[in-house]
Amino acid sequence: MRSVYETLAISAPTVLDAALGKTSKAACDDRLARWSANIVAAIRMQLTVKGRENVGSGETFVVMSNHQSHYDVPVLFHVLGPNLRMVAKQELFRIPVFGKAMQEAGFISVDRKNRESAIRSLELAKPMLRGGTHLWIAPEGTRSLDGRLGTFKKGGFVLARELELRILPVTISGTRNALPSHGALTSPGESVTVTFHPPIASDIDRAELMQTVRDTISSALP
Repeated sequence: MRSVYETLAISAPTVLDAALGKTSKAACDDRLARWSANIVAAIRMQLTVKGRENVGSGETFVVMSNHQSHYDVPVLFHVLGPNLRMVAKQELFRIPVFGKAMQEAGFISVDRKNRESAIRSLELAKPMLRGGTHLWIAPEGTRSLDGRLGTFKKGGFVLARELELRILPVTISGTRNALPSHGALTSPGESVTVTFHPPIASDIDRAELMQTVRDTISSALP
């Protein structure tokens, strides 16, 4: 319930700002920073971050991570910072208030069942990336049920190559213990580790790039 409250607490003012024509990235960033910190604190998450030195100052990344839990979202915003937007399934954008707030804050809606539509949606991320905001993509496309990496989709890799941006691989471990995929009850006090790996240049063969990123993320999984 605390997570729901914290999410509504930032969604409602974002929607109100949009109605008044006052939406700003700075305000959305501030709300995301507050939201992620409050959620991590609320469940007393024991958070460990490795590889912070791999997040270069001033460089914009296409961030790619495994996806095990809804808690991956506040955790990554908390440790990487709010200058980040994510690609999310279009169903989330249909949720009243919350979905509108995501749209206004600059999150990218993707139809996972329609490849052509998904590619068009990623085009919307290009101005944001060129402006210096990181984009977070879970290349599996959905949460893992058992913690193992699923099949990677190529859209994010194509985007990184087109914009000549490096990919920042991230491994998130432990969030599925705090809230399993499709679970409803949280488990307070769980240990979570986020590992930032060295960035990977995107100007190599796409198949090789996808395999390299996959192997890198997998290397820090238990």
